[in-house]
Amino acid sequence: MQVSKRFLALLEQQLAQFTDRPDLLALVVYVAVPEPNGQPSLVAIGRWPQSLALTEGTTAKNDASVESGRRWLALRDDTMLLGALRVDVDRWPWPGSLSERLEATARCLTEALRLDLDQQRLGRELSQRDDELRLLVHQLRNPLAALRTFGQLLRRRLDGDARNLSLVDSLLGEQRQISRYVEAIDHLTEAPALVSSDTGTRLLLPPALSQSEPQSLEQILRPLLERAAATANLQGRPWQEPTALPVWQGDGSAIGEIVANLLENAFRYSRSGGAIGLHCHCSERLELTIWDSGPAVPLEEREQIFAKGVRGSSGAALPGSGLGLALARDLARSLGGELELVVPASSLDPQLPAAGNAFRLSLPRSAAS
Repeated sequence: MQVSKRFLALLEQQLAQFTDRPDLLALVVYVAVPEPNGQPSLVAIGRWPQSLALTEGTTAKNDASVESGRRWLALRDDTMLLGALRVDVDRWPWPGSLSERLEATARCLTEALRLDLDQQRLGRELSQRDDELRLLVHQLRNPLAALRTFGQLLRRRLDGDARNLSLVDSLLGEQRQISRYVEAIDHLTEAPALVSSDTGTRLLLPPALSQSEPQSLEQILRPLLERAAATANLQGRPWQEPTALPVWQGDGSAIGEIVANLLENAFRYSRSGGAIGLHCHCSERLELTIWDSGPAVPLEEREQIFAKGVRGSSGAALPGSGLGLALARDLARSLGGELELVVPASSLDPQLPAAGNAFRLSLPRSAAS
């Protein structure tokens, strides 16, 4: 358990007020830290005088005169022990005036410590909520992009049909409005958190987005393959997909999110007009590979881009959150699989391009949810 710098500053001020007490030998403040066995241990975080080392404050001396005047004041919030104030005086009982001051200091430190710990807890919860909100906003962009793509293709087919074109234009207008709302929500998370958010929070999908029943690979991938084909058609680039999909069942929500993120990255960051495809291989493990025809991710970035919030140099000027690959790898490993970048794609299969990037998702042969 850690305390904030603001609490430590208050602690120093509270202890410094006893400089007028020559009969006071030492004050040491401890915070209670829970141990694996459920019992708290006391860790020293402040002392007076400043010349007293904290290591001295955590070990009892065999000096009988010190022990006779040593007492402990609990820093307790109801039934919860937050810490303790150790007082070393040259005699016992303490003078009445000193006792009142020490008890008032203990009450002040107890309340300040309680508020400090509550603030840190709320800060961690706020940071976690912000991470979840950023993740949901990131995932919303995929279906919104698909709606835009299908709407634009439908508009092309209805060219000359003024009556129906107006309906499609209205749908596309609503899609743009929803996208603006999503971007506005995304900006809400840019405010600084109360405490550091570097808590190693996992990026796994919230329970509301998880799928209880396993799905076949055909059920999982067919909507994504249709979306990719439509996007490739709209962008005027070649698209290649498997002629057949193997028999396999697994977590449709997780696999769908992984493949959707990889396809989105391929269409967004690969060169304009370059070919994109999905390659499938199944033997001891199921391997799904989303490949493009270049340019290749620089060698020094090939592992870094899987970190949360990190983006490659090729996409630095484009909008994005740096969450897609981190989420995809997180989900892959939760299924007992792995996600890795292989360059070039032809090293996986000679039929794939000799240039570009290939993100290979490998999963156990049997990965039912």
